[in-house]
Amino acid sequence: MDRLLVWPSNQRLTAATGLSERAIRNAIQALIELQVLIPKDLPNGKRYAVRDEKGTVVDAFGFDLTPLYARRGEWAAVTAEQQQRKELLKRSFDEITICRRATEAALSALAQYYPKVDRTALESRVSTLKARTPKRSGTTLPAGLVEAWNEMRQLAEEAFYQASCDGTTCRHIEAENESLSETCHNGRQDDTEPGAQDALPIEMSLPALIVEACPVISDCAHSIRDVVDLVSAGRFLRASLGAHPSAWTEAVEAIGAMHAATAVIYVLQLYDDDVSSGKHSIRNPGGYFRTIIRLVKSGEIDLQTELLTLRRHKLAQGDKIGRPGSEVCCGPREKTWVHELPSQGSGQQPAVTRDWRMGHRQGTSGVTI
Repeated sequence: MDRLLVWPSNQRLTAATGLSERAIRNAIQALIELQVLIPKDLPNGKRYAVRDEKGTVVDAFGFDLTPLYARRGEWAAVTAEQQQRKELLKRSFDEITICRRATEAALSALAQYYPKVDRTALESRVSTLKARTPKRSGTTLPAGLVEAWNEMRQLAEEAFYQASCDGTTCRHIEAENESLSETCHNGRQDDTEPGAQDALPIEMSLPALIVEACPVISDCAHSIRDVVDLVSAGRFLRASLGAHPSAWTEAVEAIGAMHAATAVIYVLQLYDDDVSSGKHSIRNPGGYFRTIIRLVKSGEIDLQTELLTLRRHKLAQGDKIGRPGSEVCCGPREKTWVHELPSQGSGQQPAVTRDWRMGHRQGTSGVTI
């Protein structure tokens, strides 16, 4: 293995370490005795490199660091162990600090609120522990000091607790008469938006109306039973319109969470009907949603009236579909060949198209593939 030779002068080592030249000489001598360094000096003690004509170092007089490099794994292990001890010592000091502050706080509160309670023994014990506790600059802690501080904290807090309880250990009288087994809002308190619960007693029939008027809501994972479900579904289906989250926030601030959710589902149903009809008149459902919010806020349209109209339209379509002679293939997003039936006497040939949507098509017959 090649030798690792270095040739720093004492002046260079003094500038790098900040030690005096005498301290540098003593340190070098100690390292040589420990066989960490191997000296390779000239008789006059000078250190320098020998170079050839091209300037390449061919030899040097100074120190051989090969033993130090060979034991690098040992130094790394020692360094890691020292770091671990340092971290453990820091945690111990932190725990002592926490216990000391908690103890002092408990004794201070005891003196403030219950001055008649005798604190002499506790304060004397705290003073003794403070005298035993070294500064953070210390390298070690006395054995059992952390446990003693934890015990002291428990004693001080227990003394304050006993004084505040006046020696009684009975339970507090429960003044709550409601059932403890029932939860508020069926455990879905976090799903509500501000203002949603205020409108619950007034709009009890709104969720049922939305379910009948907007069949597209069946795509939602949760059924709509109350206003809480309605708001949750509206917030969830907002992304289906391609609307930015800020649109939902602005809608809630403008017309309330319940009406904002109703508007989301209403626009989603209009968009689904528009795509199903092939008209594609709603090119930006997110912008359409913002427009509906502005119209509702200004009072130009009423969502409940629009839903009733949409419901009557859906019921009328259902009556037509249920008549004999019209066969409809519908299912949860099945791939379907749809044959458009020409009107009687038109003489046109049936056109074949593909329908990927879920829903009813009036006057069509389909075969699922």
